[in-house]
Amino acid sequence: MTTAFITHRDCWRHDMGAHHPECPERLGAIQDRLIAAGLDLYLSFHDAPLAEMEQLLRVHPRKYIEMIEESSPEHGIHHVDPDTAMSPGTWRAALRSAGAGVLATDIVMRGEAPNAFCAIRPPGHHAERAKAMGFCFFNNIAVAARHGIEQWGLKRVAIIDFDVHHGNGTENIFAGDGQVLMVGTFQHPFYPYCGTENPASNMLNVPIKAGTRGDKFREIVTETWMPRLREFAPELVYISAGFDAHYEDDMGSVGLVESDYAWVTEQLKTVARESAQGRIVSMLEGGYSLSALARSVSAHIKVLADL
Repeated sequence: MTTAFITHRDCWRHDMGAHHPECPERLGAIQDRLIAAGLDLYLSFHDAPLAEMEQLLRVHPRKYIEMIEESSPEHGIHHVDPDTAMSPGTWRAALRSAGAGVLATDIVMRGEAPNAFCAIRPPGHHAERAKAMGFCFFNNIAVAARHGIEQWGLKRVAIIDFDVHHGNGTENIFAGDGQVLMVGTFQHPFYPYCGTENPASNMLNVPIKAGTRGDKFREIVTETWMPRLREFAPELVYISAGFDAHYEDDMGSVGLVESDYAWVTEQLKTVARESAQGRIVSMLEGGYSLSALARSVSAHIKVLADL
């Protein structure tokens, strides 16, 4: 069995304007790197479906979903906040991005692949229950995790977020939910300027300072993440895979490199093997330096695929 790679051409059609860092070229850079590295030969490719209303409603209120659809412009760009905008292709891209995680969950739960990577945009971990922000509209990882719980009867799922920005939306949705453990590192103080004040008991938030390098990150994973994850014993591991903590990425000031992403993927695979039959669903979040993003995703997928 090979790693499932889930994407869709609709995800390229979301365009927030010239010079916006969350650009369609991100997906092109990833796919070009996979081909150049020969990794595409070891993946099974799947088109992301459109998320269904029932799946979105597990996470977001109907009025919010309808508001996003109604905000979709026929032409031009409509801003929902200063950083987050909709183009005519955004609505379907957002549905594909959420739908990718649903399909990935189904694939690993059916045993068709041990793990899956969703190369999708817009990202999702800043989207709260009823608020779009930080380039995000629907919380893709939350939709996927809730699908695992509701559709597949999972009792415990873990969400690991190593994006340079705190996954405030995921926290907003799952805080206090005993079926979900979220662990994450994020630069602080930094956008979205939260995550350190009285997090819920199922949220293991580890803020890190600007300038943090891989040795400190690995120490946090080893000494803080791993014991908590093993204690929780998730039945499926979800990864909010943001690669903007790379030292080449101007969106943050953390100094990770490709080998750090490969290493943390190995650690999470260990957790998945111990309690989740190896099942992992990884979903793209941030990462805006195209070369660094492509190299980091390639390193992440290489480990997922046991290559």
